[in-house]
Amino acid sequence: MEYLRAFLCGGLICAFSQVLIDRTRLTPARILTSYVVLGVVLTAVGVYEPIVRWGGCGATTPLFGFGYAMAKGVKTAVEQYGIVGALSGGLAAAAGGISAAVFFSLLAALFFKSKSKD
Repeated sequence: MEYLRAFLCGGLICAFSQVLIDRTRLTPARILTSYVVLGVVLTAVGVYEPIVRWGGCGATTPLFGFGYAMAKGVKTAVEQYGIVGALSGGLAAAAGGISAAVFFSLLAALFFKSKSKD
């Protein structure tokens, strides 16, 4: 049942993204950055935590989850270090994801030749 909930949660997020791409003039980059910011905001107001408990990895893997991780990291760091933690907590919590993105982007750049869309 846990896998089904994760699939449904992640699938709904992705389906909503596809609707935004198809029906609005928003670019994928704006949708992606909006999802990260929305993940932070929903976590800050306490709405995203119940979604994470229900959807598991389906809620934490998409970009909402990246914003969720950053917000949780800031909250933890502020509790430990005070206001200074607000500056470092989000990056520390999301460091694994950021490092993986940089590493795999480097691998892709080394092994694949980029082409223009023309």
